[in-house]
Amino acid sequence: MNNKSKQELLGYQSYSIQENLTYFKPTKISTTTTFAEEIRHTLLQPKKSISPKFFYDKDGSKIFDEICSLPEYYPYNAETEILQAIEKKLIPYLSNEFHLVELGSGSSVKTRLLIDILLKSQNHLQYFPIDISEILDQSAKNLCMDYPNLSVTGVVDTFENGLDFIEHYDDKPNLITFLGSSFGNFSKNEGMLFLQKINNLMKSDDLFLIGLDLKKDQQVLHNAYNDSQKTTAKFNLNVLKRINDELDANFNIENFEHHAVYDEEKGRIEMYLRSLSEQSITISKSELSITLSKDELIHTENSHKFSISQIESSLKESNFEKLEMWFDSQKYFVLVLAKKI
Repeated sequence: MNNKSKQELLGYQSYSIQENLTYFKPTKISTTTTFAEEIRHTLLQPKKSISPKFFYDKDGSKIFDEICSLPEYYPYNAETEILQAIEKKLIPYLSNEFHLVELGSGSSVKTRLLIDILLKSQNHLQYFPIDISEILDQSAKNLCMDYPNLSVTGVVDTFENGLDFIEHYDDKPNLITFLGSSFGNFSKNEGMLFLQKINNLMKSDDLFLIGLDLKKDQQVLHNAYNDSQKTTAKFNLNVLKRINDELDANFNIENFEHHAVYDEEKGRIEMYLRSLSEQSITISKSELSITLSKDELIHTENSHKFSISQIESSLKESNFEKLEMWFDSQKYFVLVLAKKI
């Protein structure tokens, strides 16, 4: 059975766009059902929440790209600076012909820096972007147009399902990348389980490259998540628009405001949507009606910031061997290269 047939058996529909571009999506019904059920579950809790993975529809992904160009939002520039500087240090680890697997590829802008590095050490590259957003479609087409020696197999799904998708695809080693600061969205337990999942599916010659946001001055953090142009606020509020559009809800976006604060004890930015009045909302496809009081908060994201010792202990606990740590000039951000022990 070929790879395409195997993936279709896992519940995916394949779309062959051109010779060097195929992507897989779960069926629309299963995706919508999961979204509706999860929203119902998290909004029925005493402390209401919406998972940050639902930020990234097409509109949300585009707004996040806008965030990355903001002067206050340091992670994008810091990580890009590192990627532009590590070519000579990364290439010695890429002696075999690697696949590039990227979790949360989005518009694949930073990915180009890695593709350029890999294509200096091999003639052809197979790239597996995994992203819950359909923005993957256009970004993959652009990459195929710009890189004739690139083949793309995209997976429009969650990270966890995408990792199951690429496991045992073939015998070639994978460079699995998790760029940005998305790992910080996990709780400590969720993060450890995620690292262990990646470790368990890795082959002995696979590599793992992860971007992590470091602890720093609180004012820098506050400004990054409360930017003067209110783009982060627009990004946060967009998740309500998505629920309205996809789950037939009646959130009035003007009745909410963005709220982001740093919890020093927990070492994380906490992001919320604050209800500006007492209000009732119906979400038809979740078979849900809720009432919000004035100033009640809906939690949408945590973004943990890490110390070097926390990073090293987490890697060790999840059976990774740290190979390299690369920092930007301000030491705001770190890229860690690791392999399976």
